[in-house]
Amino acid sequence: MTTPGDHSAQQHDAFHPHLKATAPGGPLRDRLHHIRTEDVDPGTAQTEGMRRFAAISGQSVGSERLWMGQTHVAPDTASANHHHGESETAIFVVRGHPEFVFAEERDGRVEEVRLRTRPGDYIFVPPYVPHREENPDPDDEAVVVIARSTQEAIVVNLPELYVLDQLDQED
Repeated sequence: MTTPGDHSAQQHDAFHPHLKATAPGGPLRDRLHHIRTEDVDPGTAQTEGMRRFAAISGQSVGSERLWMGQTHVAPDTASANHHHGESETAIFVVRGHPEFVFAEERDGRVEEVRLRTRPGDYIFVPPYVPHREENPDPDDEAVVVIARSTQEAIVVNLPELYVLDQLDQED
């Protein structure tokens, strides 16, 4: 039987034999990591009109399949159009009423679709889907928490929104 802090015994149990004690080039994988609000990192991929802060990433804690952080959109501001490459993105609205805009084909026409949210709502963004965030509130910043299925933030800034199927048909 091992006791907490006893690193001389085997570090992994039979339920997790595949875990390594360290991530490649990263911190130990056999402990919890605490990232305080004041320690989130603004040195992550950015899009004009918003500020992203990384909390959980391959660089910060050695995560292998997850990135998590927060995004702030100033009052009366829209981000540039962008997508997140191969990442699936989950968004939780913490503060404000941000709107998420994407293009969708309806009856042979491409239209912008606007998802209006409130605190407590969730948004799912599939890989490669072009979108933007907007904060129509003239006084208060919008804040969301983001989780991505890649260990670092992938951001591809775009000149415009488009429907993925249209792009595939043109190739």
